[in-house]
Amino acid sequence: MRHPSLIPLSHDHHQGLALALRCRKQALGQIKPVGREGFEERAKEVKDFFSKNLERHFRAEEEVLFPIINSCASESQQMVEDLIKEHQQIRRQVAGLGEKKALSKTLFDLGDLLERHIRREERELFPIFERRVDVAQAQRAKKEIEKILQAC
Repeated sequence: MRHPSLIPLSHDHHQGLALALRCRKQALGQIKPVGREGFEERAKEVKDFFSKNLERHFRAEEEVLFPIINSCASESQQMVEDLIKEHQQIRRQVAGLGEKKALSKTLFDLGDLLERHIRREERELFPIFERRVDVAQAQRAKKEIEKILQAC
C-alpha cells in the first residue's frame, strides 16, 4: 500500500497512465475519430491535463518530494536528476502539440515517455521514500504536496 504522503501523486499517476495509453492508441489509429481530427482532440486533452494537473504535479515533485529523497537517500540523486530531465522533456513535448506537423509521432512519443516516467516513479522512487523518510518528514511532505496540488 502506498504511503499516505504519496497518494495524491499516485492518483495523478493513475490518470497519467490512462492518458499515456490513449495517446499511443490514438497515434496508432486505434481510437476514433482517427486521423487529424483525433490527433487534435487528443492533443487538446493532453494540454488540458497538463495545465490542470501535471504542472502542479511536477512542481510538487520538484519542490518537495525530490529534495526530501535526495537528503535521505543520496544514492537516488542520479535517478532524481533523470526524472527532472524527463519533466523537461514532457513539458517540451506538450508545448510541441501546438504544432500541426508530426502530431501522431509527438502523441505516441509523449505517451511512451509519460508511461515510462510514471512507472519509474511508482516502482523505484516512491519505494525509496517509503523506506527512508521518517514520519515527521513524511507528514511535512504530505502537507506541502497537498498545498501545491490544491493551488489554483
